[in-house]
Amino acid sequence: MFATSDLSALSKAELYRELARQIEALVQDETDPIANMANCASLIFNSVPRLNWAGFYLLKGGELVLGPFQGRPACVRIAFGRGVVGTAAEKRTTIRVADVNEFPGHIACDTASKSEIVIPLTSDDSHLLGVLDVDSPELDRFDAEDEAGLKAIGKVIAAKL
Repeated sequence: MFATSDLSALSKAELYRELARQIEALVQDETDPIANMANCASLIFNSVPRLNWAGFYLLKGGELVLGPFQGRPACVRIAFGRGVVGTAAEKRTTIRVADVNEFPGHIACDTASKSEIVIPLTSDDSHLLGVLDVDSPELDRFDAEDEAGLKAIGKVIAAKL
């Protein structure tokens, strides 16, 4: 049985290192990608402070389709190039947005979201698999440490998709 530990007293860098370690341990022996993404979304949502949404969109039939997540109900399908999620997927680059209302074409799935970071998930041969999407009800919530930590987590999950 997997047991999480309290990460609240750690620095941000330590939090992400420990969270990546816990996610690696959690998904190590599980082959089901849905189960792995569900547990990963839960760990992120419950471990990283000041979030209101954490989850995945998967590439299916040329669009991004909602996968496992934690938070309020979300948009189910997002086209390439639409909103932060679709733009990050189209460009295959991480996008960090301090104020989502300033992002051209932002899709307001949850009006409580004020800032967002989206990490593309790619296979070893650089094919897009989906994205990891994390939102906060605070403006300018995500910084370079969040980006580095979430990218490391994204690599762990992408390897299990």
